[in-house]
Amino acid sequence: MTSLVLADHEGGTLNPATLATVTAAAALGGPVHVLVAGGGDATAAADAAAKVAGVEKVLLASDAAYAHQLAENVAPLVAGLMDGYDAFLASATTTGKNIAPRVAALMDVMQVSDIIGVEGPKTFTRPIYAGNAIATVESSDAKLVITVRGTAFDKAAAEGGSAAVENVSGAGDAGLSSFVGLEAVKSDRPELTSAGTIVSGGRALKDGPTFEQVITPLADKLGAAIGASRAAVDAGYVPNDYQVGQTGKIVAPELYIAVGISGAIQHLAGMKDSKVIVAINKDPDAPIFQVADLGLVADLFQAVPELTEKL
Repeated sequence: MTSLVLADHEGGTLNPATLATVTAAAALGGPVHVLVAGGGDATAAADAAAKVAGVEKVLLASDAAYAHQLAENVAPLVAGLMDGYDAFLASATTTGKNIAPRVAALMDVMQVSDIIGVEGPKTFTRPIYAGNAIATVESSDAKLVITVRGTAFDKAAAEGGSAAVENVSGAGDAGLSSFVGLEAVKSDRPELTSAGTIVSGGRALKDGPTFEQVITPLADKLGAAIGASRAAVDAGYVPNDYQVGQTGKIVAPELYIAVGISGAIQHLAGMKDSKVIVAINKDPDAPIFQVADLGLVADLFQAVPELTEKL
């Protein structure tokens, strides 16, 4: 089974989730090829993809039409290449989840979404009911379209490969959409989905300034990314790109510290695969303690500054 992996990249750098997707593709058996579609920075991303262990070939589609990976342009490119492949895999990031369904529609196949395990050539496991149950699904389609939960697979080594880079082309601009602009929050902190340590705050932090005052010093001491519950985001404490959960970002850091987070099901779905979970909450019956490895029943406004001071 030959697999084609879509590279999620920005500024010439591969998203770590792409490395996990390569691992998932390798589990299917057979050669793994990577498609890098982009503008001027695509060449650097293709060179990076060529060095990934386990990748046999890199397909480079460098065209202004693919500069911002608009799904309306990239999906026809992928569909046109699928004659030579048995499976198409994309990471379950914003980019992957935007492009993969369109590819499935163009190929008239059912997409297998957000897989966390490969049980056979066409059999996969995926979470359902906010992660409270795991479904085993088998595809009956001749060709597969799959999105991969990056936190569920080990990342392929970024060095050690020596794949050849081959230029490919597609239809270019489909004329269905255009890139207008990007408003992104720039931060020196690690990106949430790839951070080794995350400090998250909940609605108990009262307001934005208090969130900043309590959470930021602890995150600074730990070199951690900052996350938040949906309740904190909805209350306007922090931007929505901080949100961890089923409707936010799925994370699995080495250490996850939940401060003032009760542990709603949708939040747990986004972080319960973390290696070590530390919960700080004054309510001893908070659901977060059911998944926490270490729990502290205390007033966060006293406990967190004290913890920060001792670090």
